[in-house]
Amino acid sequence: MTIGLMLTLAALAVIDSTSFGTLVIPVYLLLSRDRSRTSGLLVYLATIAVFYFLVGVALMLGLTAALESFGEALHSRAAYWVQLVLGVGLFALSFRFDPKRRAKRGRPERRFEPVAGGPRAMVLLALGAGAIEVATMVPYLAAVGILTTSGLPATRWLPLLAGYVLVMILPPLALMGLRAVAGARLEPRLERLRAWLTRHSASMVSWALAIIGFLLARDAAFQLFFTPN
Repeated sequence: MTIGLMLTLAALAVIDSTSFGTLVIPVYLLLSRDRSRTSGLLVYLATIAVFYFLVGVALMLGLTAALESFGEALHSRAAYWVQLVLGVGLFALSFRFDPKRRAKRGRPERRFEPVAGGPRAMVLLALGAGAIEVATMVPYLAAVGILTTSGLPATRWLPLLAGYVLVMILPPLALMGLRAVAGARLEPRLERLRAWLTRHSASMVSWALAIIGFLLARDAAFQLFFTPN
């Protein structure tokens, strides 16, 4: 284990700490109106940290190789048709959340303002966020790849992986501590940030659904109609 390896992993972990699931959602929960239920945020952070740790362990132990055995089924025409339908469905669903389209129809704007709920709700929220974005977290996948090729035994890479996911959740933990120390002096700024997130959350969800749906549908359509069998 070298200092260069640890610094590389630390840098990748810092980048991962700014993702939607590890920063945006926790900050939103932190800024929710129910400020007394910080335990819900702690449950969320613990769940998403454990989720990413287990994903990393699975990848290190060869889950990728196991999934490759199903490659033929995943690349069949039936699978691509399912992907095409899913992509078109997500793209169509995005218009239901578009604030401008809803305003033209005289419908109220959808707003997303998650609040800290009970332990079960926070666990489900964390698992959902992790499952949605894990495949797009390039730094995390790169870190797992680096650990895989480093040749370290499990007694070495397990603590490194645990430290990595801990760094990922440090920013919201630091914000919780800052709010506890600053108290009322920080409240006006937190309220403005919470209001901004509330106003723009529907647009962000709409764009995210549209982009994901388009990419899924485009890839499936290319495989179905433009790739020779």
